[in-house]
This record gives sequence, C-alpha cells and structure tokens, in this order.
Amino acid sequence: MTDANSMLGAGAVDDAIAKGIDLDGTPIPPNKLELYRTVMAKEAGRQRSGVTNTMRSRIVRIGAKHFAQAELEQMLEFANFAPLKAKEIAFYYGAKE
Repeated sequence: MTDANSMLGAGAVDDAIAKGIDLDGTPIPPNKLELYRTVMAKEAGRQRSGVTNTMRSRIVRIGAKHFAQAELEQMLEFANFAPLKAKEIAFYYGAKE
C-alpha cells in the first residue's frame, strides 16, 4: 500500500513505473512496461528544439487540464510565450464526445 504523498506530483507516475507497480499497488503487466520503455527510449533519443519550446508545450498540455482557455491564453501572453494555436485549442478545448 502506498501513502498519499507518494501519489502526488509529477514524479509519482515515473516512480511507480520504475518500480513496475501502479499507484494503487497493483503490478503493471510486463508487456505494458516493455512497450512504455520502448517508446520512451525512442523519445529520449529525439533531438530537441529548445528548452523554451519544450516548456511551452508542457505548459499548454498540462495547463489545459487546469485552466480555462482564456486564462491560459493570458498566462502565456504574460510570460511572452506564443499564444495557443488553433490546433491546440481544438485538441485541448474542443467539444468532448
């Protein structure tokens, strides 16, 4: 059994994956771990376009879960990041089925 603090923050999922145990304490099936590690190994070898581009991508991807579109737009503008693109708005804020 895990304590509540071990299930918080960005590192909780990474820690669980490294241990091969889900946050609820159940084992992660080996085939799922293998696929995840294969994909992450490819991602680790990908050339990056720059730290600020990566920061913006993460802000948009994660921020869209926590902030309304207008609020995220304002925050991006205040920090001098590029505004949301039409495809980001459609993907993160478009109609949910």
